[in-house]
Amino acid sequence: MKLNIKIPTSLNEITLRQYKRFLKIQESEKNTRFLNAKMIEIFCGIRLDEVMLLKVSDAEEISNILTELFEGKPSLVTKFKIGKVEYGFQPQLDDISLGEYIDLDTFIGDWDNMEKAMNVLYRPIIVKLKDKYNIEEYKVGTEQNLLDMPMDAVLSSIFFFWNLGLELSETMMNCLEEEGETTEALTQYLNSQANGAGINQFSDLLKETLRDLKISLN
Repeated sequence: MKLNIKIPTSLNEITLRQYKRFLKIQESEKNTRFLNAKMIEIFCGIRLDEVMLLKVSDAEEISNILTELFEGKPSLVTKFKIGKVEYGFQPQLDDISLGEYIDLDTFIGDWDNMEKAMNVLYRPIIVKLKDKYNIEEYKVGTEQNLLDMPMDAVLSSIFFFWNLGLELSETMMNCLEEEGETTEALTQYLNSQANGAGINQFSDLLKETLRDLKISLN
């Protein structure tokens, strides 16, 4: 039996929905060959019984190709389309509301609710002029649309915030040291739960998330 298999060549061909489905299986299944079979089924869009008809060598080759897609460090994806709707990355992060920040801080490292974090960061573009654009206001309850967003956008935004967290932490500590104000109270603030998970814990959470995606951070 001859199978026509479309193997993704980029993370923009894999959706958040597909990746979450694979993660659920990965949590409970430890058999590597079966996991590879499910990876092919989910990411290539074929039935499991069809995967089982593949030669072992072909299945291993496809699994390696798919795994390698998650080993890069993609640049921030600012725009993508879901159907006919174009989504844009939040162009004014310094103007986000407290509610947006809390939701982002709460869900950015939670794969069960990752679409909620992405709903803060990516929204439909309503006005566009060359490279500049405006997006819709933040609405809770529209996150299900983001389940079909490409994984390169998900991954690049997570990586973006991991780097941002490191830079913010270093900048704040350097400024405090220069002013001679690195007191125990301020240090505790930087690592406290008062502002979400705290800068250090927030960075650790994103680093762990990236590790789950099998991405090298070095």
